[in-house]
Amino acid sequence: MGVARRKEHRAAAAACLFAVVVLGVLAGGAGVGAFEDGTAVYIITMKQAPVFHRRLNLEKFGSSRVANAGGGRGAASGGGGGGGAGDTPSTSVLRKPRHGSPKPMNYVSYLIRLQNLLLKKTLRGEHYIKLYSYRYLVNGFAVVITPQQADKLSRRNEVANVMLDYSVRTATTHTPEFLGLPQGAWVQEGGPQFAGQGVVVGLIDTGIDPTHPSFADDLSTDSYPVPAHYSGICEVTNDFPSGSCNRKLVGARHFAASAITRGVFNASQDLASPSDSDGHGTHTASIAAGNHGIPVVVAGHQFGNASGMAPRAHIAVYKALYKSFGGFAADVVAAIDQAAEDNVDIISLSITPNRRPPGLATFFNPIDMALLSAVKAGIFVVQAAGNTGPSPKSMSSYSPWIFTVGASAHDRVYNNYVVLGNNLTIQGVGLAPGTDGDSMYTLITAPHALKNNTVSPTEMSLGECQDSSRLDADLIKGKILVCSYSIRFVLGLSSVKQALDTANNVSAAGVIFYLDPFVLGFQLNPTPMRMPGLIIPSSDDSKVFLTYYNDSLVRDETSGQIVSFGGVAKILGGLNPNYGNSAPKVMFYSARGPDPEDNSLSNADILKPNLIAPGSSIWGAWSSLGLDSAEFAGESFAMLSGTSMAAPHVAGLAALIKQKFRSFSPAAIASALSTTTTLSDRQGKPIMAQRTYSNPDSTQSPATAFDMGNGFVNATAALDPGIIFDCGYNDFFSFLCGINGSNPVVTNYTGNSCAASTMTGADLNLPSITIAVLNQTRTITRTVTNVAADESYTVSYSAPYGTVVSVAPAQFVIPSGQKQLVTFVVNATMNSSTASFGSIGFYGDKGHRAIIPFSVISTVVYSS
Repeated sequence: MGVARRKEHRAAAAACLFAVVVLGVLAGGAGVGAFEDGTAVYIITMKQAPVFHRRLNLEKFGSSRVANAGGGRGAASGGGGGGGAGDTPSTSVLRKPRHGSPKPMNYVSYLIRLQNLLLKKTLRGEHYIKLYSYRYLVNGFAVVITPQQADKLSRRNEVANVMLDYSVRTATTHTPEFLGLPQGAWVQEGGPQFAGQGVVVGLIDTGIDPTHPSFADDLSTDSYPVPAHYSGICEVTNDFPSGSCNRKLVGARHFAASAITRGVFNASQDLASPSDSDGHGTHTASIAAGNHGIPVVVAGHQFGNASGMAPRAHIAVYKALYKSFGGFAADVVAAIDQAAEDNVDIISLSITPNRRPPGLATFFNPIDMALLSAVKAGIFVVQAAGNTGPSPKSMSSYSPWIFTVGASAHDRVYNNYVVLGNNLTIQGVGLAPGTDGDSMYTLITAPHALKNNTVSPTEMSLGECQDSSRLDADLIKGKILVCSYSIRFVLGLSSVKQALDTANNVSAAGVIFYLDPFVLGFQLNPTPMRMPGLIIPSSDDSKVFLTYYNDSLVRDETSGQIVSFGGVAKILGGLNPNYGNSAPKVMFYSARGPDPEDNSLSNADILKPNLIAPGSSIWGAWSSLGLDSAEFAGESFAMLSGTSMAAPHVAGLAALIKQKFRSFSPAAIASALSTTTTLSDRQGKPIMAQRTYSNPDSTQSPATAFDMGNGFVNATAALDPGIIFDCGYNDFFSFLCGINGSNPVVTNYTGNSCAASTMTGADLNLPSITIAVLNQTRTITRTVTNVAADESYTVSYSAPYGTVVSVAPAQFVIPSGQKQLVTFVVNATMNSSTASFGSIGFYGDKGHRAIIPFSVISTVVYSS
């Protein structure tokens, strides 16, 4: 406990330092000019090697000076307190040295001096604010300057790259059972009480609620030490007090310097601390590594028990996204840099850029390049694919070193129904009880229940049941109140919770929401209700419902006024889940491939997404301060949908693999997950993909590799992959060098010059083959490594349409720990611009199988 407190006090001191710096700037210090018109946040990288790269070089040559290359802070943000100029060498005392590294921090101090000297010499006498000092994965800094000052910096020999900061956004139970964990993967790890122990999952998100039972460390008497390799700290603030971290939540920091300088940070709502005022970060953390068996109680109803995928793994939180505005790349890069220096094992990002990165290729952006260095450091990186589907090339996660996860449905659904007086049944969504027995209740819309028989209002909020004071309670009492669900609910201007309060205030027997026809392409999650109720999620079904209601009204023939309400209905409750066999399927919002290589939407020879995982209607922990979903305000759990929910599923499963195979590289973990996927639904039929926003189930068709990647994640099989496809930093470096004209960009980002390279994405040793343009013929090789016992394998394949394929060897015996090169020769047999898909299977005689997708986007037999 003493050590934990010392860590917390250091963080608190750093936060104070940041506050002093920023207040000085705002009060008219040296950086006042940075707030004038025309300034912006720029991310500057320098050519000098960062701490991690230098350490690798020293270790490579066996230098005794390696100790002095370690330690130091990865991101000078006032100890993670949101930014500022707290990056002088004296602040290094606020950081605990990286595990195993002696105390000296000479090289870190040297980098800081270089950065500060560069700014002084280049911008002598000019105004600027240095926000962050990056030095663990990246040597550089974030700074508020004018475009003219940025141009000056770009001309300096010491500077590798200058990029304008950009915005990012979030890509926003029963799934352990659906993934087979209780009888499969957890059993292999010794049960949920051991699954993931010793592995640290770092989440870059909106923070965390440390008081939630999903993150307690006292639920078991078993030994549960903080992993010795983790060196992060727990930041202390008024709303994230001392003691917030424990053996489960082992570290927590926040990063907001870029947001603060832009004036978009709302301190009362966004909170300058790791505390989660949004809810999203608490939700994703619990999916990845929340405790096992936590009761899910929402709106007074019990919905079973929740568990993370790796319930015994440890959580480290790096808050870089906020409720008011999302986030910015400068803050995210600082969070990545810090997480890597703290030695997390896995980084999970349920965030994507707001736009496709400009420039030579999508891979060359500060976030992806920082993540490349993280992968070089041995960290497995998971990212949400984005919620920009279902159009082709809608992918928001681009690089081959990042494991990209799309969203699928799982087999549990909560359905409730309204049965009308004409015996018509309409399906709805709502975590709510039904009306009593078989009794039918009169229907009445809010506009028809105004006090004093007022004319139908023009205010939308009244039709949405947002104001009970305008309604006639005597008229509504005992009836089902009918409300409009408009775009205002989507925008947060109206809420189901307020409508339920209205219904309760006027003693309604229940409430039904019909969908406004302008609400398109928005998935309605089941919403908790303490009284009988539902939302009709289909605009077509809403029209049917309203037609019945209006046709049942009895009006005075002369005045046209309503005499009586003839429509009746009963609500069948939706508290109990139904389980189907059509899952998994790719959700309409899940971003799709092919992977766009650049802004001209040229196709990359890289498969995206890598796979799909549960992302629809996912229960997860919810922050007591959470504002992201008004319907779950004040609840301890929430049900959300998005690729944001899919990514932490995979982060948690990766923790299970890391626990079993401690020496696995990030690519080896990716391979184990990718080659063992499931390609069929619960009925044994092909996985389907939804193709449209509206009525998505009516337009679904069999999923391709550009919809689901390698397939649906299979947690148990991934723990026994048999063979893996491995690759590393040098391979990714050669791939980047193979992009035409990339040498100066690669040098700027990595500090290393390119040798001649013709490598493409198809040449990377990935567990997939994607060829954007097959020009007559192509030879592709893959090297497999046996991570099981000696085994004999047979290789079979299904060639993409318009191609013929040969493989050598078609059979091989591979001893444990050994490698085998396999060569594929692919020939085009026709000209085509339509993508076609096949697969390659490696089948072992001891039961292992590895399936990889084979995609060809266009073929050319001859050119005119």
